[in-house]
Amino acid sequence: MVKYKRILLKMSGESIAGRNDSGISSEILSCYSSEIAQVVKAGTQVAVVVGGGNIFRGLEGIGKGFDRVRGDSMGMLATVINSIAVQCALESAGLKAVVLTSIRMEPVGEYYSSAKAIKYLEEGYVTIIAGGTGNPYFTTDSAAALRGIELKADILLKGTRVNGVYTADPEKDPNALKYDSLSFDEAYGKGLKIMDLTAFSLCRENALPIIVFNINMAGNLRKAVSGELVGTIIE
Repeated sequence: MVKYKRILLKMSGESIAGRNDSGISSEILSCYSSEIAQVVKAGTQVAVVVGGGNIFRGLEGIGKGFDRVRGDSMGMLATVINSIAVQCALESAGLKAVVLTSIRMEPVGEYYSSAKAIKYLEEGYVTIIAGGTGNPYFTTDSAAALRGIELKADILLKGTRVNGVYTADPEKDPNALKYDSLSFDEAYGKGLKIMDLTAFSLCRENALPIIVFNINMAGNLRKAVSGELVGTIIE
């Protein structure tokens, strides 16, 4: 029994690189596809936004010959490459998948509209939305929040390599304590870095709850969609 009928799954570009700092891991993509297949077969509609940091991050290009606008444009194109890779992995797992792009680039992907994306979701497609928001100065976290709101998702699931939100970075501080749940006001007041401020504000103002969870632990996505306590929920 699933609790959430439609989800927006946000994955970082770094997550699909696996143990490498860059590139795309076919092994990781295969694992993620199996996880997504479980929830799709259980009846949940899945939209995906994936970052591009494993290929290029616009902010890192500043001071290295790239201005912010062009750097962000390159980052948006990186998300398209990752999205096509995710599509291929999902189709190999027996799922229907489609890539919609925020910037026109047919035949690489169809041009995004919320109506088109919802139609594909209702037809059983995993709908991958690439190209960020289509504008510079916005992160893929902001794109995930925006698309989740537009698609009337029940929840935004942010897949990370740590199992939730902590009082400090658990990879650096062994005494960091994990939060099981937080209100938006608590998370903001404590200055917790869950998403960038634009993304967080969009979710807060539009009552789109967020679950931050470890996407690399087998079964976590299914548990989160079923309403089990996984990671940290912010609502």
